[in-house]
Amino acid sequence: MKKLINDVDSVVTDALRGLAAAHPGLRVDVDNQIVLRASGPRPGKVGLVSGGGSGHEPLHAGFVGYGMLDAACPGEIFTSPVPDQMIAASEAVNGGAGVLHIVKNYTGDVLNFEMAAELCAEEGVEVASVLVDDDVAVQDSLYTAGRRGTGATLFVEKIAGAMAETGAPLAEVTRVAEAVNARSRSFGVALSACTTPAAGNPTFDLKDTEVELGIGIHGEPGRARSAMRGARELVHTAMDALDEDMPVSGDNLVMVNGMGGTPLIELYIAFAEVSGYLAGKGARAARSLVGNYVTSLDMQGFSITVCRLDDELTRLWDAPVETPGLRWGR
Repeated sequence: MKKLINDVDSVVTDALRGLAAAHPGLRVDVDNQIVLRASGPRPGKVGLVSGGGSGHEPLHAGFVGYGMLDAACPGEIFTSPVPDQMIAASEAVNGGAGVLHIVKNYTGDVLNFEMAAELCAEEGVEVASVLVDDDVAVQDSLYTAGRRGTGATLFVEKIAGAMAETGAPLAEVTRVAEAVNARSRSFGVALSACTTPAAGNPTFDLKDTEVELGIGIHGEPGRARSAMRGARELVHTAMDALDEDMPVSGDNLVMVNGMGGTPLIELYIAFAEVSGYLAGKGARAARSLVGNYVTSLDMQGFSITVCRLDDELTRLWDAPVETPGLRWGR
């Protein structure tokens, strides 16, 4: 498998050097693998820190900036960052109002963020955490106890980030982050496996005539494997799973997310089917994202994330944001 890299051992550090060169509004500590806002912490503002294995770009480093994260800790490919990264990031973004850790529900991330929070508290940094577990496909997986954290992570980072920009206290920022997670559901479909640079081979075997339903963002298996079908059938399978878990209604924030290797034209075909499905339920996509936001290297496929909106969440979603991966209103 051909990869646009220099060496398998330097993929993350080389990518971080590129991120730093491309985005002067960020301060990138390449050696310690921490991405921060160049402006530094704002006194009295809650700091937002997230992180996880690399390979899911633009998540998380691409969402550092005004209106979203204050810092991100990228681990190696599909590998959790270590507590030292999280501690350094938390201390760097602490403006005196505390720090919120946004954690995807994967065992390594959970354990390392818990350890980092405990050590931060010992140093006098108040830390709260929100666990994102929006994936309805499977209850437990190779990487998790309970549901996996996937596309809703972006929703939590954006909406909690907007709340933090208002100067709201840590308890309020945490409350809205938890509300977003509680109101969000995701389901993913893989048309092909991804290929990690170190392995050089697909992470699992999937025939050209097959799809994996309910795939995780690390290539972990879903709930079923089936024959390849048209976009309408695949979208309806995903939406049925979301609707069964949390019936769709009213105004929704909807993301049709590419897994890294799916052309945008196909994602728009999928979004048209999502929109039609919602209309059939008397609901609508009041806000939308279509594109690659929470990826799995070069995997072909898509995921759908739906968040049931209310007035507060809509206002916070619409608030200005300026990051490499998401930008409007400024």
